Amino acid sequence: MAIIIVLVILVVLVVIALVQTIQVIQQASAAIVERFGRYTRTLNAGLNIVVPFIDRIRNRIDLREQVVPFPPQPVITQDNLVVNIDTVIYYQVTDARAATYEVSNYIQAIEQLTVTTLRNIIGGMDLERTLTSREEINAALRGVLDEATGKWGIRVNRVELKAIEPPTSIQDSMEKQMRADRDKRASILQAEGVRQSEILQAEGAKQSEILRAEGDAKAAALRAEGEAQAIRTVFEAIHAGDADQKLLAYQYVQMLPKIAEGDANKVWIVPSELGDALKGLGGTLNKYTGAPPNGGGNGGSDPSSLSKPPTREQPRIE
Repeated sequence: MAIIIVLVILVVLVVIALVQTIQVIQQASAAIVERFGRYTRTLNAGLNIVVPFIDRIRNRIDLREQVVPFPPQPVITQDNLVVNIDTVIYYQVTDARAATYEVSNYIQAIEQLTVTTLRNIIGGMDLERTLTSREEINAALRGVLDEATGKWGIRVNRVELKAIEPPTSIQDSMEKQMRADRDKRASILQAEGVRQSEILQAEGAKQSEILRAEGDAKAAALRAEGEAQAIRTVFEAIHAGDADQKLLAYQYVQMLPKIAEGDANKVWIVPSELGDALKGLGGTLNKYTGAPPNGGGNGGSDPSSLSKPPTREQPRIE
């Protein structure tokens, strides 16, 4: 019975020894091996053999790039305003030995270094510059962290500011200012639109007046040209027909009712040539009716005894 117990103990010891001897390290990982409490070597990815009960795996470190968000930190700006800043650090362990022995907790160390560096950088900026200079802050913070963490076997790849939150009163003031700026721009755009509309309307009215005036001028010119053409045609017809004084007197008599049609025709202007024309027309009528030329049978007076207007030269139609 005792032999069986001893054998079982030996088997268990052998299994434990084998488990401690064969170490499998995952890809993108590293392990620190200590022998009697002293650093011996770093195990890389793959199958590794260590001395059981003598060598000990102290720490397994992930060599991949890590992302660590830090909680908001109050920071005072140059103009004595407190802002809360959230940061995110992208880092990667490049030396597992240094990350294990050079610093006790490198994540906590990076966080505290980030806070102090951020306070130094923001302390030299006012609020407006802080809100508009994220790239500058990121670059300055990354440079300081990368230099400080290099001896810890850590490389800081990127530093990002997630949020910069000014005090509530400052946020309200900024919102009111932005609203005022938007209202101002809207008023300016509306005024520009009204001004442009009035200019376009004035230009349209001006162009319309110009076109109307040009149309009236062309219409008047065409009417004058038509009247001139009509006069020319009448003149040529009279000249071709060789009209005498009797025909002209007859035309005068026909035009008198048309002259009297208008309501404003209160005064008639009778040309002096109308008397001579009527005299010729009367002689012609007496000739056809057989009445005396002087109208003696009716007791009328001699037309020749009437006062005659001054003789005027008769117009000639050539």
